[in-house]
Amino acid sequence: MRLIRPARALGRLPFPAFNSGMPHNAAGTTSLGRTGKMTEFVTLEHGRIACDVAGDGPLVVLSHGMGTWRQEFRHLVGPLVAAGYRVVNADMRGHGESSMGWPSVTGKEAISRTDVALDLLGVIRHFGGPAVIIGHSLSGGSATIAAAEAPELVSAIVEVDPFTLTQRFYPGAMLTSRRYRRGMVRLGLTQGLKSFGWWFRYLDIAYPTKPADHAQFIAGLRALLRQPGRWEEFMKTGATTPADAHARIAEIRCPALVLFGTQDPDFADPEAEARRVVDAMPLGLGKVAMVEGGGHYPHAQSADRMAELIIPFLDRHAARTASDPVSH
Repeated sequence: MRLIRPARALGRLPFPAFNSGMPHNAAGTTSLGRTGKMTEFVTLEHGRIACDVAGDGPLVVLSHGMGTWRQEFRHLVGPLVAAGYRVVNADMRGHGESSMGWPSVTGKEAISRTDVALDLLGVIRHFGGPAVIIGHSLSGGSATIAAAEAPELVSAIVEVDPFTLTQRFYPGAMLTSRRYRRGMVRLGLTQGLKSFGWWFRYLDIAYPTKPADHAQFIAGLRALLRQPGRWEEFMKTGATTPADAHARIAEIRCPALVLFGTQDPDFADPEAEARRVVDAMPLGLGKVAMVEGGGHYPHAQSADRMAELIIPFLDRHAARTASDPVSH
């Protein structure tokens, strides 16, 4: 996949490709010229969600995990567009270029999975659903809630290394698994100390191998999280648990694909967690697929393999009309 020269945006800081580095027009969109992508700001009741929009065909909405932004999916967008899908790559509330200061359904200073799910449903309505939601980490739980809340808008879900179920702590694995021990310690120190440094130490091990543009991505993320208010928004994600998603998972009625990297440091046994998620769904709806060698971000680390797993699932379950193109 060809990498696109990053635009200069948000001052003179180095951001990855597809950034909206040009003035927005009256419609709230920015053309990115030869990339064929537009950045659109979707206005919801309490704020705006930044979205990159590309391609034609059935709608697929991407939603990243906590503490990063939509460029997590930078290597997966192209294959999905080439496969004949309209891809909306959204920033979570408070993250990336989405607005900050949203009220939470929890009544706390928080960003919950339910909050993000309701935002995603608003995005789907804006672009004309139904859609398949591909949600990573926290957003995997949000995809579950969205599917349960509005089944007419969600034709299928893909959960990537999701925090969908109430988490279990495995003290034995802290002793026997260096991968898990390092992940738990670094995540714990990030939230417990509100530590910028520990977050980036965590990200270093969350990618067992790095994509070619990883250093550029991390530089851009560092710059983003140094913007006033952005770090505090990230910290809001730690104020809630997956309990809301766990409570809704038995209500889903759409097909689900649950993907995990085999080396995800967030879970003592990633495959067992994947099966636990599927087992919590109504019988027959969920399927597990593992990405060998993948960490917590297999969509950035192993995008080609992820596309091989996701596109056949989309072909079976995305809402396609007679006018939608099929390019493979």
